Parts: sequence; C-alpha cells; structure tokens
Amino acid sequence: MPSQFKWNGKTARGEQKSGEITAENKDMAISNLKRQGITVSDITEKKAPPKKKKGKVIEKDVVVFTRQFSTMFSAGIPIVQGLDIMAKQTENPALGEVIGAIKGDVEAGSTLADSMKKHPKVFDDLFVNLVAAGEAGGILDGVLLRLANYIEKSMKLKKKVKGAMIYPAIVMGIAFLVIAVIMVFVVPVFSKIFGEMGIPLPAPTKLIINFSNFVAGIGGLMIVGGIVGVIMAFTRYRATPGGRKTTDRIALKLPVFGDLLRKVAVARFTRTLGTLISSGVPILDALEICAKTAGNKIIEESVFTIKTDVSSGKTLSEPLSQSPDIWPPMSVQMIGVGEQTGALDAMLVKIADFYDDEVDDAVNNLTTLLEPAMMVFLGTTVGFVVVALYMPIFKMGELAK
Repeated sequence: MPSQFKWNGKTARGEQKSGEITAENKDMAISNLKRQGITVSDITEKKAPPKKKKGKVIEKDVVVFTRQFSTMFSAGIPIVQGLDIMAKQTENPALGEVIGAIKGDVEAGSTLADSMKKHPKVFDDLFVNLVAAGEAGGILDGVLLRLANYIEKSMKLKKKVKGAMIYPAIVMGIAFLVIAVIMVFVVPVFSKIFGEMGIPLPAPTKLIINFSNFVAGIGGLMIVGGIVGVIMAFTRYRATPGGRKTTDRIALKLPVFGDLLRKVAVARFTRTLGTLISSGVPILDALEICAKTAGNKIIEESVFTIKTDVSSGKTLSEPLSQSPDIWPPMSVQMIGVGEQTGALDAMLVKIADFYDDEVDDAVNNLTTLLEPAMMVFLGTTVGFVVVALYMPIFKMGELAK
C-alpha cells in the first residue's frame, strides 16, 4: 500500500526544496525524486492520522433514520437519493457507513429489504420483514413511520424495566458499602477503645467486633470472591440453553418482578404482532419474528407452540388460552374479539397500550415498595451496630454511678 513521505532536498541549481510524495517505500520515493532532478537530504514517512472509532449504532439512531427516511420517501424523493442524503447527514459514522453500503446495493438492483438484511446488527428481522412488506404493498412510507413509532415505544418499555431493575441494585449496593465502611473503619476504633478499658463486652458487641475482624481480614476477600464466583457461575450457566430456560422460568415466577416481566412480555408480543400484521406480514411469519424477539426462552417456546397450532388451523386465541400463567385471560379474550371482528391488528395495539400502562404502574408500585423496605433494612442494620457499640459505654456509665 503506498505511503506518504515528507522530504527536503536540493535541485541541480542548488535551490532548497521540500514537499510530500507518495510511493511504495522510501527507496522508491528517493528514486522518483532523483528522476525529477532533486537530491534528497532528508526524507521521513508521514504517519497516517489514527482512524476514528466508528462507534455503535443504537436504537435512537435507527429511530431518527427511519422517521427521516419515511418523511423523504413520502415527499417523493427517490430511495437512492434519500439514502445518499441520510448517509451524509447522520451524526453516527457507523450508521452512515451502513446506509452508504445499503445505497450501493440498491443502486446495483437489490431491494431495500435485502440490502438491510446484510446488516443484522442494525436492522433486525422485524425491521427487514416490515420493509419487505412495505415494498411489496407500495406503502413503504407508512411502514417506516409505523416502525419508528414501534421502536420508540419499545425503547421506552426497556427503559422502564431497566429502571425497575437498576434502582434496587443501586440502593442495595450503597447499603452494603455503608455497612462495609462501618465494619472496616469504625468498629475497629471502638474495639481498640474497649480493649484498653478492659471491660466485659455484651454479646451483641462481641458479635459485631468478631464480624468486623472477619470482614477486615481474609473474610472480606472471601466474601468478595464468593460474590464474584456466584456471578460468573450464574453467567456461564445462563449462557447454556438449559440454563437460559431455567433462569427465565424462575424469573417469571419471582414475586413482584415476575408479574412485571410477564406484563412486559405481553406488551412486547402484542405490539410486535400488531405492527407486523397491520403492515401486511403473514401471521405465521409474524409469529416467528415475535418468538425470536421475545427476550425470554419460556415466552419464545410458547409463541412457537402458538405458531404450530395456528398453522394447523386454530385461531390465535385458542392456543393462547392454554397458557393462562403466561398470557392473561383478558388479553386472550380481547384477541378473540379482534379475530371475530376482523380488527386483530388494532386490538393487538390496544392491548399493548394497556399493558404499557400496566408496566408503568408496576414499576411505580415496585419503587414505592422498595424505598421503605430498603430504608428499614439499612436503618435496622446500622441501628443494631450503633446500639451494640454503645452498650459497653452505657454499662460503664451505670457502673460509675
């Protein structure tokens, strides 16, 4: 690969010259300059600027692209021209490169859906299938707008669930950090004072001091190592097919959290299926996409079972009613009504909106329950430590009287 070289030298007349030259190597560069009548005194290879990291394409980038591309297409701008504009104006270089590649494929004769299919990390099966349905039905602008709305609502749903999961983890982390600081730094000071006084210690005080010594010594490393080991073992186990299925089943049965995850699953399934059906995707293909994007192995297997039953001639509501622990009876009945009235897609979207609100309420209730529970836990623990440390001091005051 040719390199760039900076050089200094003299002409045949003795004039000082400098500049840059492109050549395969340094010797070739000097040889080329000699042919130009220049004697090189100094030449160095010019280092190429470091490549900027492309970064990662996030859902928000895809939403902006989808919505803007829909607007351009509905305004009558040809696909190739719209893709060219989007590739140049997008703020994410990684997405810009992907759009540029898609533009090249479309120019070469590929459909937009087939071109997007080559980039699964940016455009998933749901996106590609909806675009294919939009192209086939001549409603690509409407499908793209529907896709943008769908991704935005999915993002909000994920954000709610992450908030519900992260909040207790942060509070518990702070609680354990406070307790660790007390055990490692505060309790040893009191222990030293009590040792110098030579007074008998009550049982709670002995318990706290012994635990402090354990945590400050090898015990602390054992606790940290144990926690890390459990996390690593859980991660490896969950990476296996059987482990993923078992942990997903347990997650759905957890108190409070299980109900939240089930509502999230229903909201995601109904919104995805409703969006696909309303865009013209066949119901069996739509169910397969819903299964792959379920996010939970138990839900995924249930949807694949539903797909098999539907392919054998059953209605959608029939197999759904066979799993009341996963699919709430109300949602099943609403789907049945949608099938009977021929408005299944609209009914599915209504169910999704309803369960989005249910998720909101569940997250708020969870936060409301966790806040006092965490405060009680932290207050009780710290209070017990403080009382245990001050009990010898109170005892000394009584003896002094």
